[in-house]
Amino acid sequence: MREAGIDDGDTLVVDRAIKPQHGHVVVAVVDGEFTVKTLHQRAGRMRLKAANPTFPDIVPKEGQTVEVWGVVSSCIKRFTV
Repeated sequence: MREAGIDDGDTLVVDRAIKPQHGHVVVAVVDGEFTVKTLHQRAGRMRLKAANPTFPDIVPKEGQTVEVWGVVSSCIKRFTV
């Protein structure tokens, strides 16, 4: 999600009380694996858009399990290791 300002090692604050909407950065569970993507919803269809060109967008397929787990509300940067 580097194009969204989220880098490896950042800490994300996720609010599960916020209703996910088009354009939100979300934590989703796809077939049991967690991922962070931008939620796109149009005409009843969902797509999880990557903000890093090396990763593909996720378009749910027939039989695939996708759950939007929460909405990212903050990103905390770490400057020291």
